[in-house]
Amino acid sequence: MKIKLILGSIIIALALVFLSMNFLESKVEYGTFSQAIELQKKIQVKGAWIKEKESFFDAEKHHFVFYMKDDSGMETKVILDGAKPNNFELAESVVAKGTYTDGVFYASDVLTKCPSKYEGNAETMKKTL
Repeated sequence: MKIKLILGSIIIALALVFLSMNFLESKVEYGTFSQAIELQKKIQVKGAWIKEKESFFDAEKHHFVFYMKDDSGMETKVILDGAKPNNFELAESVVAKGTYTDGVFYASDVLTKCPSKYEGNAETMKKTL
């Protein structure tokens, strides 16, 4: 009976440790490229894709490379581990989640915010009211 109790306690303790580690790893705060350099940990950076600079997919390494300007105005090369996100060309803003190393932001995930098809034109809204 004691063995079952001890074994059950160990399993519960390990589950709690595993869940807390996953929670801490998934908790990623927003910041800028400057903060990513300073903190040296995973961070989410909101900004805009710089369309004038090259962007390409490296099929050999399976990386999508583009340049991004964060909300503070700092421009950085971003390497996304994976393919180009859907609707990337239409994005109003981009959120890249990753770490900054050796002058490059290595993103594990990139989210795009596209213009909403449900937003109406202000002039049209005034006429209908």
